Amino acid sequence: MNPHAKLLSSMSLLLGTTITISSNHWMMAWTGLEINTLAIIPLISKSHHPRAIEAAIKYFLVQAAASALVLFSSLTNAWFTGQWDITQLNHPTSCLLLTTAIAMKLGMVPFHFWFPEVLQGSTLTTALLLSTVMKFPPITILLMTSHSLNSTLLFTMAIASAALGGWMGLNQTQLRKILAFSSISHLGWMTIIMIYNPKLTLLTFYLYTLITATVFLTLNKTKALKLSTMMTSWTKIPTLNAALMLTLLSLAGLPPLTGFLPKWLIIQELTKQELTPAATIITMLSLLSLFFYLRLTYYSTITLPPNSTNHMKQWHINKPTNAMIAILATTSTLLLPLSPMILTTI
Repeated sequence: MNPHAKLLSSMSLLLGTTITISSNHWMMAWTGLEINTLAIIPLISKSHHPRAIEAAIKYFLVQAAASALVLFSSLTNAWFTGQWDITQLNHPTSCLLLTTAIAMKLGMVPFHFWFPEVLQGSTLTTALLLSTVMKFPPITILLMTSHSLNSTLLFTMAIASAALGGWMGLNQTQLRKILAFSSISHLGWMTIIMIYNPKLTLLTFYLYTLITATVFLTLNKTKALKLSTMMTSWTKIPTLNAALMLTLLSLAGLPPLTGFLPKWLIIQELTKQELTPAATIITMLSLLSLFFYLRLTYYSTITLPPNSTNHMKQWHINKPTNAMIAILATTSTLLLPLSPMILTTI
């Protein structure tokens, strides 16, 4: 890809995200979302592979439909209430339309079908952007309107996302699809607590972004795209693969790793709100996700590849391990002891 085009797309992504998260007016937020959509499409289709082109077209169609719903929701609200302020979303139909539109943009159940396919057609770095940066503006809009959204609808979508994200990830062999269903499952955790504690949703998103970035960058470094190549990647950088194992367990939410903190706080908050059945259900559903995370860790560090492989093994990698991956891997696994300090910031 042309460096100038890549720079333009990256700057547009930054601009669109900044406009959306800093705006109070619906039209400005919608403009930011549109800039984001148009900026990521060249990055998805840059490999010119038929699967990448297909992924770009799917992404464009879904995001265009979701943006139209956002615009329709804001227009309906302005028609009945005279308000263009994002925080003044009071009309029931507008709330329903907005929840549907943001669910489409995020890839939540039942609007999740496009997300694994688009990630599978993208490179690992673009998949990282789709899983983290592109979700920030829609989550910000949800947070700003959380006080007026339908709690029953959000609860249903959250439980369904946690269930389907865990269930559909069980039989996948492609790493990008596994991480896509992992993202859907984590969206369920973020959404279920949004009405009661929006700051906790934001904290969960930040920590999810941190851990997911570590996983994607590590896989990009070892050039692992499916489980079979993951089995041989331990021979390239054994220390990095050991860190990947801990990061995946952190993403699963196992103590005493960083990923345990948001799940612990969400379960605590749900219990405080007398929603113990919901907390129990979503905790049980996280066991489904835990299974495929454990399978990934097993493949990455414990399984030895068979000796009768037909392809050449790369026994070492020439480039030194990136310092950023080392820092990310450390923070992705060792932040739990700092939880009292983190809690004072939210």
